[in-house]
Formats: sequence, C-alpha cells, structure tokens
Amino acid sequence: MRIVFMGTPDFAVASLEVLHSSEIEVAAVITAADKPAGRGRKMMMSSVKSYALQHNIPVLQPANLKDPGFIEELAAIEAD
Repeated sequence: MRIVFMGTPDFAVASLEVLHSSEIEVAAVITAADKPAGRGRKMMMSSVKSYALQHNIPVLQPANLKDPGFIEELAAIEAD
C-alpha cells in the first residue's frame, strides 16, 4: 500500500514511525510550513518533517491545501 501521511504535531511522529517501519510505503509527508520560534525567531521545522527528511521521504508544505498546483503535485504521487 502506498500512502501520503499528513501531520505536524510531535505526537504524529510515533504514527509515522509505525507506518514507515511496516510494509506500507510512505510516498510523501504533508506538514505545516516551517515557523519562526524562540527568542531568536529561528525557522524551526516540525518533528514530522525532521523524521521524513532523515528517512528520505519527500516532504510537501503547501500554504493552501486547495491550491491547484498542490493538488496536481499530490495526484502525481499516485497514493492508494
């Protein structure tokens, strides 16, 4: 099975790990855009994005889920 995982919060990483370590192919991850955080307002990525990058899973961070360009990109992944 080929899926696209959607999540941003830290607790979503546990679900992504289970899916990635199973026979399910995680074809891409959709997560929120990086945001400035802390006193230095450094751009911080979500834990989900960090996990995906460490495991060579493509990451999509659309500004708008209804954007036609994003919808085309998502369709091109051909998830089940």
